[in-house]
Amino acid sequence: MVKVAIVGARGYTGKELLKILLAHPRADVTCLTARMEGSSKKIAEIFPSLLGQTDLECRDFDVQEVAQKSDMVFLALPHRTSLRFVPELLEMGKRVIDLSADFRFDNIDTYERWYGPEHTPQSESLLREAVYGLPELYKERIKDARLVANPGCYPTGVILGLAPILEEGLASDQNIIVDSKSGISGAGRAPEPQTHYPECNENIKAYNIVSHRHMPEMAQELAKLAQGPIKVSFVPHLVPMNRGILNTMYLSLPKGVNQAEILKLYRDFYRDEPFVRVLEGDLLPETKNVAGSNYCDVAIRVDGEAGMAIVVSALDNLVKGASGQAVQNMNIMCGFDETAGLNFFGI
Repeated sequence: MVKVAIVGARGYTGKELLKILLAHPRADVTCLTARMEGSSKKIAEIFPSLLGQTDLECRDFDVQEVAQKSDMVFLALPHRTSLRFVPELLEMGKRVIDLSADFRFDNIDTYERWYGPEHTPQSESLLREAVYGLPELYKERIKDARLVANPGCYPTGVILGLAPILEEGLASDQNIIVDSKSGISGAGRAPEPQTHYPECNENIKAYNIVSHRHMPEMAQELAKLAQGPIKVSFVPHLVPMNRGILNTMYLSLPKGVNQAEILKLYRDFYRDEPFVRVLEGDLLPETKNVAGSNYCDVAIRVDGEAGMAIVVSALDNLVKGASGQAVQNMNIMCGFDETAGLNFFGI
């Protein structure tokens, strides 16, 4: 058994982590923390859906207490917060899975451009050590990692959708268009004007065009697959549902590439990956078919007339896009079956 702490247990991803880990056959949740302003409270009082499932209390974060009670620490904290605590946790021999963006970037300049100059020399040095936690691409590195940077929700679906075709060099790596739709939970639990019910109900809107913080994360990882600079135009949208992301991506194809060839490429690429389902025939990804699961569904169509490949991917932003993927990474780091605790479906 691995002893697990969740730091930031009051958010959507913290709750989802706890739900998964309580049912995990080889994990023991020993510590829950959040900003509690000095008074602890049972987590089931915060999330009544957990009544009868656990008596764990959620307490104010104390790094020493977390280290004493756990082997593996999940940090479900706001961006620019984890970097203050990760160096200390690693020094105390803990392994860390960080769900924020603080250690996702290879380049400190990229991080500071999009998130601000918050890194210290100590935390900056860990950027070179942190492993980007996308198991389908970096499984071997994740196995031995002390620090895993869990990917963002949009980048997970986009990278998994585009990885086979970019790595094979079959499509142009220039002027890739990504059109994404996300449920409201992707904005987090803290109330904001744009996620207020009257603003988002019966409404679809684009937001953060050319300024969304997930764009450089996508570009970094897609450039590695393409083995060179790429150009990505990313437009996210909020849609009136609780959870789920649908990505539709467009790439230019050279003449002569056909549907059967592309489909075989995708099937072969993900043949041994338990959580990527390549859809065939008339099936296309839908958010309802992955809701509450750790699956990412992917499909591809070739438009020969336009010389385009159209890739569609769907995932649950709180599971494969966050907490489920974090547990998948924990399984790999601990030598467990990769699917342990994740063989569930439905909200």
